[in-house]
Amino acid sequence: MVFNPRFSGVVCPSITVTHDDGTIDYERWGKHLDHLIDAGIDGVLIFGSIGEFYAFDLQTKEQVVDFVVKHVNGRMKVFAGIGDTDIDRVLEFAKSAEKSGVDAVVAVSPYYFGPSPDAARVYFGKIADTVSIPVILYNFPARTGSDLTPELVADLTKNHPNIVGMKDTVDTISHTRKVIRAARAVNPDFAVFSGFDEYYLVNRVSGGVGVISGLTNVEPETFVTLRNAYDSGDMATTLTAAARISTLMAVYDQADLFISAIKGAVKAKGLDISTLIREPAAQLTDEQYRKIVQILS
Repeated sequence: MVFNPRFSGVVCPSITVTHDDGTIDYERWGKHLDHLIDAGIDGVLIFGSIGEFYAFDLQTKEQVVDFVVKHVNGRMKVFAGIGDTDIDRVLEFAKSAEKSGVDAVVAVSPYYFGPSPDAARVYFGKIADTVSIPVILYNFPARTGSDLTPELVADLTKNHPNIVGMKDTVDTISHTRKVIRAARAVNPDFAVFSGFDEYYLVNRVSGGVGVISGLTNVEPETFVTLRNAYDSGDMATTLTAAARISTLMAVYDQADLFISAIKGAVKAKGLDISTLIREPAAQLTDEQYRKIVQILS
């Protein structure tokens, strides 16, 4: 059977662009989205981890998703991250995002008390049953305290046909490879993305479809070059782009929280945004920003 996933390529988990007072900066966020589109990015995830989904109220998130869908206007895929600790808010946001016209919702495990496999089946099953649009699972055990195992993912895929993919943010390709094999035994078109920027190549070699990773905010062109070169068999360009991404990985280590490092890097690349992140968090310092500029250059 020909592998033909509904979603694939390079997806940007967008930073949430705000003013210095914490309110949404729609003008600059629109410019950021246009940059991603012009670079050739396949899709954007709103309110993922880098998007600080945990820090904004439901009304603001619903307004932002509506804005993004209208601004993008079909020029790339739009995913909405619906993560929360309250299932009622999760389901309400999922329904609102579907109404706004997103292409899929991305559902991370509830955190603090990470769910058991049985609880995860109920949780993700309720999400899948609440919307008719695709659902993409988001596995980030370092943050949620629980893992979506290959067996669990395959079971969810079998019982809920609109669960069509997963972002696997696990720092080992063996986990992702096992998820790919287990899920695709149930749904041959199941799409697995890596959550780590530098895993694009090994993800694709293992049967995955690409990445949903933070540095795409900073240099989307480099990731698009990597995607296009890999797809065309141009290994020289593939390796050059992959080496550039490996160098850029140092950006993540330049701040107290990687989110402000990515915002600082976006600013350093020319979009004059605020680097504010929601507290409790340490803000990006001038010295950290200078180090980011050095890495980018």
